[in-house]
Amino acid sequence: MREFSVPAITEVGPDEALTDLLATNVAGHGDEVGFRRRRDGQWQDVTWKQFGAEVAGVAKGLIASGVEPGDRVGLQAKTRYEWTVLDFAIWTAGGVVVPIYETSSPDQVAWILSDAGVTVLVVENAEHAAAVETVREQAPDLKTVFVIDDDALGTLTGSGTSVPDSALEDRRATLKADSLATLIYTSGTTGRPKGCELTHSNFLFEIENGMTLLGRFLNTDGSLLLFIPLAHVLARVIQVGSVKTRTIIGHTPDVKNLLEDLGEFRPTFVLAVPRVFEKVFNSAKAKAEGDGKGKVFDKAAQVAIDWSRAQDTGGPGLALKAQHALFDKLVYTKLRAALGGQCMGAISGGAPLGDRLGHFFRGIGVTVYEGYGLTETTAAAAVNHDDALRIGTVGRPLPGVAAMVADDGELLVRGGIVMRGYWKNEEATKEAIDSEGWFHTGDLGEIDNDGFLRITGRKKEILVTAGGKNVAPAVLEDRLRAHPLISQCIVVGDARPFIGALITLDEEALPGWLASKGKPKDTSPADLRDDETLRAEIDAAVQDANKAVSHAEAIKKFRILGSDFTEENGMLTPSLKLKRSVVMKEYDDEVEALYQR
Repeated sequence: MREFSVPAITEVGPDEALTDLLATNVAGHGDEVGFRRRRDGQWQDVTWKQFGAEVAGVAKGLIASGVEPGDRVGLQAKTRYEWTVLDFAIWTAGGVVVPIYETSSPDQVAWILSDAGVTVLVVENAEHAAAVETVREQAPDLKTVFVIDDDALGTLTGSGTSVPDSALEDRRATLKADSLATLIYTSGTTGRPKGCELTHSNFLFEIENGMTLLGRFLNTDGSLLLFIPLAHVLARVIQVGSVKTRTIIGHTPDVKNLLEDLGEFRPTFVLAVPRVFEKVFNSAKAKAEGDGKGKVFDKAAQVAIDWSRAQDTGGPGLALKAQHALFDKLVYTKLRAALGGQCMGAISGGAPLGDRLGHFFRGIGVTVYEGYGLTETTAAAAVNHDDALRIGTVGRPLPGVAAMVADDGELLVRGGIVMRGYWKNEEATKEAIDSEGWFHTGDLGEIDNDGFLRITGRKKEILVTAGGKNVAPAVLEDRLRAHPLISQCIVVGDARPFIGALITLDEEALPGWLASKGKPKDTSPADLRDDETLRAEIDAAVQDANKAVSHAEAIKKFRILGSDFTEENGMLTPSLKLKRSVVMKEYDDEVEALYQR
């Protein structure tokens, strides 16, 4: 076993709660801008005093609606300003926030409402409200549903005018560090989602120990544009941490307009999943190739990667410095402009970014700090930062957190970030958290001599070939997904003679590729399955991915599918993780075809 820990910077007091963060900002910094909110196409400043007043008004409305201390209040909406108002208002009323992805199906919503015993639910729009009505008999505790687009915040504020300020103080006084702050249901790649019990202390421990590592970006001079779902624990922690550091926060619900929003908001820091960074790179490369500057871009990208690698080995030489300075003027400034022009850093979570992309972004002047964590660890358990950065790893454990690799390769985590347990599921809790407080992550990992973690796969996803070879599919899948033409893939081969893969195409990247090959631009993925030119390109990507593994673990055959794995068709979770069992069931015939002689 290998274990590594970092001493805590601070401990959480027994009477601390998340509402203290807002109270401190309102009392001491009320006239400072805390948020920028988009209204009528314009970004408008919101001071801490204004935000605090909105939170208080909505909290009074929740109390008037019958919310009691400890009651679970559901919140289903995209990432938007109102989400944050409601988050803090529910806490201020003494309640427990139960986030629900706005893309969740009625069946998923019914399960969460029922299991959590939600009494009041706030949804985004009439469509959500109608979906809830179809499953309402499955949620016996649910009394009231409010709709944000129908002025839920105004309605709640109006209904709470008779509730005195003293009632809010009384409710805040019920909150302690060990009070339940939120029930976040895991995405559920297998089986029913489980509710993770995260306390006020979990959040405070995470942000007070972890946010200090990102102080260069998340501070009173910084700004953050959030676009990944606030139902996801990582976005939530970064937001609450930004309230702590008084970093200006903006929200954008629709990533279709992301580049435009980044250009207008001009954040100093962004939070995204690897797919966003892959899209930025691939879009820039495709545009350069379309303008006849593909070779210049490829050279600029390689120089950025080489320059970044040199930072870890004594620094770049004079020639590399000169090339980097030249491409900074010609190429890198344009790439930084795509992120708003002021972005100095970013956090990538949810899946591995990959060594090459990590060095590329660092090389163009936007370091992407990879971290690792789960809902059960209140987001990050480890993260790279300026004082301890090793691209290709997920960093060292946070201060106050210990990590250990068990004899079977599973990564265990212990510290103030580990959840209290699974809601109403003692058996699952005992299985996940042992008697010594170690949380069994289910991920396979390594810890190097300097304490940096590397995730190598999922314990339950290990494939064992007919020849007895153990294969972690994540290594191959992550490398394949980095290719511009590949959207998703699943590596198969359990109890089979060799490893194979099912691959889907990225429909956004396809038109540019078709044009470059002189093929009709409206050719569909289904029509390209057996296209020799495409197969040659995908085969090259497969051979490149195979370089990361031994011959016995390498992909020997692949099939290109006619449609993608998406959240809408049930193949991906809301956090874009593959639902392997669903994919394997749906594409059983494609898997069988791989192994037919």
